[in-house]
Amino acid sequence: MIIRSLKDMAGTGREVHAPTFVSRRMLLGKDGMGFSFHDTILYEGTETNIWYKNHLEGVYCVEGEGEVESLDDGKVYKIGPGTMYALDRHDRHILRAITDLRMVCVFTPPLTGGEVHDEDGSYPLLEGEQAT
Repeated sequence: MIIRSLKDMAGTGREVHAPTFVSRRMLLGKDGMGFSFHDTILYEGTETNIWYKNHLEGVYCVEGEGEVESLDDGKVYKIGPGTMYALDRHDRHILRAITDLRMVCVFTPPLTGGEVHDEDGSYPLLEGEQAT
């Protein structure tokens, strides 16, 4: 059994900071679960251009208000507590945080921990990973 808390992530390699968010990576590939599990806060007033071409992601909003815009069709969806969205087609999108937005996310294949978005807005596949 694996037990971790957010306070366990502070100041470790499992807490990844970026200009638009902080992500606490509670489960990673090395934990052997087949997915990774993240608690992420997107900062108020920011937008993040994302394209997970190598990963699938499920996202659940815990608190805050925002929106996700599909870059494939231009549709904009409101995000708030209790809303889930899944990027089941490697969807290109923009995630906007109207207020601080706390999201719980799962990725497959699992992240290893230190990934940051590249110029496409994706995470690279690391050695040993296979794209979904």
